[in-house]
Amino acid sequence: MLTNATIDKLIEMKLTAMADALRIQLDDPKMNEVNFEDRFSMLVDIEYSKRKDNRLKRLIKKAEFEQPDATIAGINYGAGRKLNRDLIDRLSTCEYISEYRNIFIIGAAGSGKTYLACAFGLAACMHYYKVRFVRLPDLLIELMPLVGTDAFAKALKKYTNPRLLIIDEWLLTPLDDDEAKVVFEVIHKRRKKSSTIFCSQFLDEGWYERIGGDDNPLADSIMDRIKYDAYKIKIQAIDPFPFHRTGAFSAPE
Repeated sequence: MLTNATIDKLIEMKLTAMADALRIQLDDPKMNEVNFEDRFSMLVDIEYSKRKDNRLKRLIKKAEFEQPDATIAGINYGAGRKLNRDLIDRLSTCEYISEYRNIFIIGAAGSGKTYLACAFGLAACMHYYKVRFVRLPDLLIELMPLVGTDAFAKALKKYTNPRLLIIDEWLLTPLDDDEAKVVFEVIHKRRKKSSTIFCSQFLDEGWYERIGGDDNPLADSIMDRIKYDAYKIKIQAIDPFPFHRTGAFSAPE
């Protein structure tokens, strides 16, 4: 009777993993030979592990990865891609997040930028950082109509609060002044308190022009906030017809 009451209380306190583990212990005669401290430690470990696992699942779900199955272990290091394995291994430790540094991933369409970014994102989730994945066109579609309204600040937090923000299709199309202002708000509020991964088909030297040109103060303001100490990864496209063409891929300018 007392045992059933204890299990009911554990369930009421949402310690369901511990309650299930206690039932298993009670049904196992061998547990009678284990002292109380060790049995209690087992129950706590099971509950703790279950909660950590559930937390990880929630982080991954909320991140909304475009490629949720991407992993560091699954990265293709084929010779034609010229990826720096040592750099990627170092970045997978997520030290760059604690240092508030950004990552630029640059390569042609289909080169694997999104996969690599999502793999970094999953690694961040496994370190229990909050992560958000978004395509820049979708971010602008969501935020632009809210500019000047009370809802804008709330919607902005969706992209400024996560410790790691992954922006895919970065500057796929040039920004007009209003769009650049929204992007600046996102970048400015994330500065020196979080990290951002930018996935682009264009070399970062050409980003100024796509934001508004070298004479545009918004371009300077945005680039000044994201390029300092950023890690850069350029993915070479794997040529499906290596015997028909010569020369390695370079991201378009």
